[in-house]
Amino acid sequence: MSNRNEFIFLINEFKTVSPTISYEQRKGLLRRGIKQYGLSADEATEIIHASGLSIGERVDFFEVLSLSITEFENRSESEIVGLVEAAHNNLYNLSLKAGGRPRADGRTEEQWRTLLNRARETLIDRPKREGHIAILQNEVLPPTESIPEEEIPIQAQTSSKTTEQDRMVMIPAGEFQMGCDDIDISDEEKPAHSVYVDAFYMDKYPVTNSQYKEFIDANPQWRNLGWFDYHHISKLRDSDYLLNWFKGNYPTGKADHPVTWISWHAAMAYANWVGKRLPTEAEWEKAARGGLTGQRFPWGQMIDVRNANYDKSVGETTPVGKYPENGYGLGDVVGNISEWCLDQWDSKFYKYTESRNPVSGGNIESIIDYTTKPNTHRVIRGGSWYSSEQELRVTYRDSLASWKTSSLVGFRCVKAVNT
Repeated sequence: MSNRNEFIFLINEFKTVSPTISYEQRKGLLRRGIKQYGLSADEATEIIHASGLSIGERVDFFEVLSLSITEFENRSESEIVGLVEAAHNNLYNLSLKAGGRPRADGRTEEQWRTLLNRARETLIDRPKREGHIAILQNEVLPPTESIPEEEIPIQAQTSSKTTEQDRMVMIPAGEFQMGCDDIDISDEEKPAHSVYVDAFYMDKYPVTNSQYKEFIDANPQWRNLGWFDYHHISKLRDSDYLLNWFKGNYPTGKADHPVTWISWHAAMAYANWVGKRLPTEAEWEKAARGGLTGQRFPWGQMIDVRNANYDKSVGETTPVGKYPENGYGLGDVVGNISEWCLDQWDSKFYKYTESRNPVSGGNIESIIDYTTKPNTHRVIRGGSWYSSEQELRVTYRDSLASWKTSSLVGFRCVKAVNT
């Protein structure tokens, strides 16, 4: 395992026992990344930020459940479990009875119940509980050689989550709940199930017109040469491919708009050209959630036209980056355009999917090897400028024939952390 991956593993271990760290603990982690793992300050900061750790507000799970550490002293594990379960059930039931009233701490009742569940899961599990206590008591960081504050560059404290080279965001490895069990959704999104996904990088924004033009300029076989080109050359794109382009040029004034009228095969060709690939459906959903659990949208339970371009509110695509990012720093993750995924469409995939790095239609390597195989339907996710609010949920699934194109569909790419 590389030093970078070892540091990523360390940060993810921290997150399993506490989703928050103090500013002092952040400094300590930066020191370890620099001194122990040989990373640059920017690199260590990027990894800490991309992990989703909250900095500056420490959540005390004992306090959440109205308990104290001293109440756990001299108790057996079964007694501790009973104590935690009783406290959790009491507060959870009170929250359910509260309905939709606002809370004084600014959380919704649903967000509060999510926090109660996390507190319960941490305190009934002895290793997690002991790790959480260590963090609360500032014992989790072993002594390291001190680095004066002035030696940690200013930019390390404020640097972007994206890699400077290609504007990608690191999505940390870990387990998340994929799908949803709400009664008002399609069976294609059920059941909710735990999935583990390895760490990966994802494009911060969908691929834009100007980026795609670089690809077709270097690969003229993917230009839109009209009717003759469609019938003579390719079954990997329909006659509407790059419909809004003219003689190899995108529409005037839309360089920073996401490219559309792109088939899955064309998206795969572009991704291969830049040394990346399309995301699996599981990778896409984990990234879209932005580190949140049990929420309908990347920012919570509610969404409106200030969050994303959808429901024909604008009437066309908008430049990427116009709307707020999610918790991982991804822009336009829902709305604006739907996005191609690697997976072959299977409406029942969630009922038998594997729990680790699942992908439908083969493994990643075999799908890439047979990119030119037409006549398959592929997954699209995220909803577009035309989609309803319901279609912007992070669990919403749809499909399109791999050779088809649409004004509503584009893509973004991913790559493995170790590449």
